Amino acid sequence: MTQDLNPHNIRDDEFQAILNLARENLQGSLHSFMQSAWHLVEGDNQFIDGWHLHAICEHLEACQRGDIRNLIINMPPRHCKSTLCSVFFPLWTWINDPSTKWLCSSYSHGLAVRDSVKTRRVMQTPWFRLRFPECDIAPDQNQKARFELTGGGVRVATTVLGAATGEGGDFIQVDDPHKVLDSQSEKGRDAVIDWWDQTMSTRGNDPKTARRIVIGQRVHFGDLCGHLEDLGGYEKLTLPAEYDGAKEKTSIGWRDPRKKDGELLWPDRFSRDDIEILKKSLGTFASSAQLQQRPVPQDGGMVSESWIEYCDDLPDKFDRVIQSWDTAFKAGPGSFVCGQVWGAKENKYYLIDQERGRWGFTQTIAAIERLSRRHQDCTEILIEDAANGPAIIDTLKRSLNGIIPVRPDGSKVARFSAVSPLFEAGQVVLHKKSPFLQDFLTELLQFPLGRNDDQVDAASQALRRISQYSAGEFLFPRKRMLRLVSTNS
Repeated sequence: MTQDLNPHNIRDDEFQAILNLARENLQGSLHSFMQSAWHLVEGDNQFIDGWHLHAICEHLEACQRGDIRNLIINMPPRHCKSTLCSVFFPLWTWINDPSTKWLCSSYSHGLAVRDSVKTRRVMQTPWFRLRFPECDIAPDQNQKARFELTGGGVRVATTVLGAATGEGGDFIQVDDPHKVLDSQSEKGRDAVIDWWDQTMSTRGNDPKTARRIVIGQRVHFGDLCGHLEDLGGYEKLTLPAEYDGAKEKTSIGWRDPRKKDGELLWPDRFSRDDIEILKKSLGTFASSAQLQQRPVPQDGGMVSESWIEYCDDLPDKFDRVIQSWDTAFKAGPGSFVCGQVWGAKENKYYLIDQERGRWGFTQTIAAIERLSRRHQDCTEILIEDAANGPAIIDTLKRSLNGIIPVRPDGSKVARFSAVSPLFEAGQVVLHKKSPFLQDFLTELLQFPLGRNDDQVDAASQALRRISQYSAGEFLFPRKRMLRLVSTNS
């Protein structure tokens, strides 16, 4: 045993026992491994811990176990995402299974190779080789962009839009898929999306077990992460630089631990002053995307964020409560069904509740019944008389009172234009603690340029109806509570 590896001259058997205990701890925790091996990558740069690093590690560990198959991680730049996800995570999977194969990519060749080189250098250090001798690089397969382990593992570094011909992996990962400037071009965004859909995402060695991980800052509402979110099937970990009240929750039980609006993601590394400087440098739209992970259109939006009114608590009673449903043509990617409950109080209109999902006919019926049970003070259920609407109306009219078919009048843009003055006048109020607040806001501020419009369409329908009552367009309306007579009640 050399002096540098055993500096205190501990007996060889005792030293090996210590190594075995350390090895077991490092294999069991990605965060512990990262913290212990930090100096091998960052040298004298001090390790600064943060709760977000633990959150990322928890989700990556879930990927390694197979509890999460497809994962999106959205977070600001310079918050350790590449070092953790593209350097330490592949290493950690190898110390648990040296046969694991990785296919990694980034928008530039330099970034892709950079992380590959860092990974390889860690494996060649005495610290790593002493603890994990089975993770050895095959001498005849040892290149910057591609190297193999003697245990069968592989790490291949490629660029976004690259062919990756003949390569595959147990883990398919892209870190920063878009170059920021190119992302503002629809052609540039579509090229990345096509590359992922048709090339990279299909490179899993086993379609049933392959894991796909997309990491990066949001750069545009139509970027790859937005596309994958629309498709569905991806777990999403969103970590904004400043807490915005979103009740982020993932399938493994994780929640954003921050409580107050404006709380920073990594205050020990990026102070308030640092974030404010970044915001000024980036500008409003880039800050919303890259720092907050909430991209909005730079032009063409029909609602300004400054028009939005918020409340801490909803009124105890409303003058009128209605439901509004936007139905889909069929279940599948991009086809959302959305139902909302709106309440009127003293010429203000409050979004009370929402159900939303990619549902077929049966699931939509069940969602309408759920919302009706929760809000039996509703006097009307507005259902768009299009797509699945007529069949839904016919099915529910026997079990629910107050169903009103609404024939779409004009385009979605035209219908929303009719109610947009309510937003500008400050008459539309959103609940700060609503679990669907951020989803609704994102779609609202992107409309009509965003990928989805189901929430906006449901809101247009509801606001047009409920504001007409306030304006006296419906004289002496019959106030009738909903009656749910379904056997499920």
